Amino acid sequence: MHLLILNGAARPQGRSNTARIVSAFQSGFVEGGNTAQVFHLSDRSQWADAAAAFGRCENVLIALPLYVENIPGLLLEFLEGLAPKAEPGTRIAFLLQGGFPEASQSRCCERYLEMLPSQLGCAYAGTLIKGDMFGLGMMDEESRARALEPFARMGRRFAATGRFDRGEASAFAAPEYLPKREARMFRLFGPAVQRVFMGRMAKKMGCRWRLDARPYKG
Repeated sequence: MHLLILNGAARPQGRSNTARIVSAFQSGFVEGGNTAQVFHLSDRSQWADAAAAFGRCENVLIALPLYVENIPGLLLEFLEGLAPKAEPGTRIAFLLQGGFPEASQSRCCERYLEMLPSQLGCAYAGTLIKGDMFGLGMMDEESRARALEPFARMGRRFAATGRFDRGEASAFAAPEYLPKREARMFRLFGPAVQRVFMGRMAKKMGCRWRLDARPYKG
């Protein structure tokens, strides 16, 4: 099987968590002799070749981060420029990742993705959801490898079936909701932990002011 993979993240490839996930998924997918071609849509110079590849390929995977409960505007712009397939046979699957740990945060976007392939003259081949991916780029190599290994495993499964099984995808996406005890603990200690974590990250990025500063207030 040959698979076209479109990374719809707005971040450049070198800074994209979606790109890291795609790389892991691809590594599992090609183990059995399958092939894959990847385009990163953050680089607009790749758009023409990506659109041409979409016209040729019958198996497509669109990987994307969750942006304000739905898909990034960059990806939407690219998709609006595609000509719908005149002949049936092409299947589109989606890999949706986000920073929220609960899969329920991604279900609104999933409903949209279920409808999207038909607008392009294609069939829907399922959506793989995984949350809690925000810190992927800040992990050490060993921790990142552990976090990405499940995507390689799902790449191998996808190579065998050409789609995401709903039951397997549901188990992969867990937790749907955080346990009540964990949610209570987060309400108690989460804000303080987040302030420390985000403050350290902001300093690394060169921020010189408090994150809660309100210079224009009053």
